[in-house]
Parts: sequence; structure tokens; C-alpha cells
Amino acid sequence: MTDLSPFKSLPSVDRLLQTDSLSSLRARVGHAAVKSACQRSLQEIRDGLAQGDDFVQTWLLSAGFIDEFCAHITKHVESEFASSLVPVFNLTGTVLHTNLGRSRLPDSAVTAMAIAATNAVNVEYDLELGERGDRDIHLTRSLQDVTGGEAATVVNNNAAAVLLVLNSLAAGKEVLISRGELVEIGGSFRIPDVMASAGCVLREVGTTNRTHLTDYANAICPATGLIMKVHTSNYEIRGFTNTVSEVELAALAHEHNIPFVFDLGSGTLLDLQPFGLPHEPTVQEVLAVGTDLVTFSGDKLLGGPQAGLVVGKHSLVQKLKANPLKRALRVDKITLAALIDVINLYKDPARLTERLPLFADLMRPLAEIEALGERVLTVMQLVLGKHATVALVATRSQIGSGALPLDLLESRALEITVAAPKGQRDADLQRLAFALRSLPKPVIGRINNNRLLLDLRCLRDEAAFIDQLSALRF
Repeated sequence: MTDLSPFKSLPSVDRLLQTDSLSSLRARVGHAAVKSACQRSLQEIRDGLAQGDDFVQTWLLSAGFIDEFCAHITKHVESEFASSLVPVFNLTGTVLHTNLGRSRLPDSAVTAMAIAATNAVNVEYDLELGERGDRDIHLTRSLQDVTGGEAATVVNNNAAAVLLVLNSLAAGKEVLISRGELVEIGGSFRIPDVMASAGCVLREVGTTNRTHLTDYANAICPATGLIMKVHTSNYEIRGFTNTVSEVELAALAHEHNIPFVFDLGSGTLLDLQPFGLPHEPTVQEVLAVGTDLVTFSGDKLLGGPQAGLVVGKHSLVQKLKANPLKRALRVDKITLAALIDVINLYKDPARLTERLPLFADLMRPLAEIEALGERVLTVMQLVLGKHATVALVATRSQIGSGALPLDLLESRALEITVAAPKGQRDADLQRLAFALRSLPKPVIGRINNNRLLLDLRCLRDEAAFIDQLSALRF
């Protein structure tokens, strides 16, 4: 008598592994991963049968079960091996979006990274002497040319650069800083906390809105390790205010034979005014007035990879490099390769808007954004149909990552309002935003005043954006 138990109809693991689809999958990801997935999936079927699930039993006994089951296994294995880092469309209106990776790198930097990643390179080897070398030398040459600084070093971000400077030059000593510059950056990262971690004693001078040179002068004592100025790039105090210039602070520090350090934060190697943006102090300007060390980020206004750079006096940079923390905070060959390439682009500033994605986005002509918006608007209206109203509206983009927070860039956005009762609009907008984030290349916008805005300043691949809209389910 034939046993018709559905459990007896289950294929063996070996039979599944010999199918064409799973054989090719094994060749790509390995035997162990596919075998494990087969075992898990078969157990799910057994559990369903044990619970009397009619759908599972019907599926198991269907003619196409093996092919469908193998496709199910393949999907799960491929999702396990797929990277959770995926490309997205940044339509938030924030060009340097911290949560979306900040600066996009130029093609030349990506090529340099690929070369470094796939080859043995002289990252810390002196080809002329045939012995161990200094990994910072590659970067130093480029930064000397662009900034005029005597020496440079690089760590994994600007917070690390500040930490290294403080710990190397002022551990156990007082650091003078204006109360108005005790900033907090993203992720609740605060200057006082960095100082404490570096083993320094914070000595606040002046008041929140007004600090004078005499405040610094009166605070200097034998315990003073250095004077520090922090560029308040992520906020601004207006009204009855006073700050002390770096020229005055450098002179005061040198009079007392102590270092003067300026944390520029987002940092820039180029005067932004000719590009229609407000002036930001450049690394070159700050060094020229006598600042001993300048710290700044690589992935903000510089437009490169995540890194923290320190440029300035050779003797002080050598102290940083002698600190054991430097090894813990150093960057790898891939970051170095990208950073060198981006800095070298600044040797030809006239072509930066063509070659550096950050400047291309910041300086993108409004007419170009508007023309793009008109084309995309028609498609979005067709896709959303009666579910929502779509219009092209004026908006303002921001640079982001704490850079020039009060200065906004004229832009255009798709404004989407849903056709729902007032009490349901927010839920429907959230549902639409989720649907856009669920597309093959997720679309990230922002919700404001019961509207979903898709700022088009950073939309470069128009065809890919439009092509996937047919997959939108709302």
C-alpha cells in the first residue's frame, strides 16, 4: 500500500542540492550556505504540515513545487549575502546628509581606491630607501601644495583629530576655550566630552555671547596647555556679541609659548564666495595668520572620504604622530588613496564644479533643476494618479553636516499631498514615504507640513529614477 503522507513527499537535501538552480547558487556562495538554507526551509515546511496548514500541503503536492521551492531558497540565500548598504536617491534637500554618507566621491577617487584595494601598494614603504616609510607622506605632499602648511597627518574623522591634538599637546593641562564655542555636533558629541576623554582640563573663558582677548590673557597660567578656537559652523549667535580673531589668539599664544589650535570642523580649501556661497574661513587663511594647527573633516566641505585632517607646524605634527593614539586612529590605504586624489583636485580650482560631485550639487543651476522637475513631474502625476496631488514647487536645500546652517540654496521639489481625510493624511504620507523607500533604489525625501517633498537638487540619474516608478505600490 502506498504511503501518501505529505511528509514522505518532501525532497531530500541532497536532491535539492543537485537541482540546476541550487547547483549554480552553490558555485557562487558555497556549499555550506546553500545546504543550511535547504535544511531551514525544509523544517519550515515540516512545521507547516504539523500545524495542519492546507496551503503548505497543497503547495508541496503541486507539480511545480521543486522549482518554486528552489526559487524560494535562492531568494533567501541571496538576501543573506547581499550587502545591507544599498544606493539610495537622496532627495531630502540636504546635500551633505550625515545619515546618507555625506560626500559622493569623484570617479577619479573611486578609481584610486580600487587600485589601492586590489593591489599591494607602498602605503608605508619607502621605495627609494627600500625600508619602512611614513604613510602620511603621501598626503603631506598634496596638502603642503594646497594649504602651505609645514606638515600634516590624517585620522579617521575630525573628532579623532581633535582628540589626538588635545591628548598629544595638553594631556593633564588646561585648554582655554570660549564658552560660546563649546559646541555639540551630531550624535550628542560635545567638545567638553572630547576634552575630558583626551585627559585635558577644560578652562572656559568669556561668556556665551561675548568673549574678549583679556579673558584669554587673564586665564593663562603655568597649567595652560594650549588655546583652542572652535569654528561654530553648525549654529550662529547674533546680536550683542564679540569673538576674538585667530590673529589675536595666535599672537597671544605665541607670546606665552603655547600652541594655538583652530578646529575648523567642516573645513574648506577653497573660498566659496566666487561660487555664490557665503565666505567660510579656509585652511589656508587660518594658517596664514599664525595658527599652529588646524583640524577639519575630509567628507564635508572638502568633498572627500570620511577622515580628520591636521595641518600646521611640523614640530607639533610630529608630536601627534608619536602618540600611540595615532596608530589606533589612523586610516587605511583605501581612504588615503581617495583623500589624496580629492585634495589634488584643488590644485585646479577652476574645474572643481565639473570634477567634484559636492561642488557640482552645490552649484547646480536652478534652471537645470527646474527643467528636470518639469520632466519628472509628469511621470509622478501619472504614477500616483488619483491617490495624490503632485506639484513642482520652490524650496530651499541646505548644505548639511553643520556647514553654513543658516545659508540655504534655491531649489525645486516635487510636492506630494495625499487625497485623504485630514485625520488620515499623516498616516497616508508615511505609507507613501515607506513605499518610495521600498523601491529597488530607495527614494528618501522629507515630510513637512502634511506634504512629502522630494528635493531634486541631488537627483542625477533621472532615467533610473523614472524607470523604477512603475514598481511603486501605494
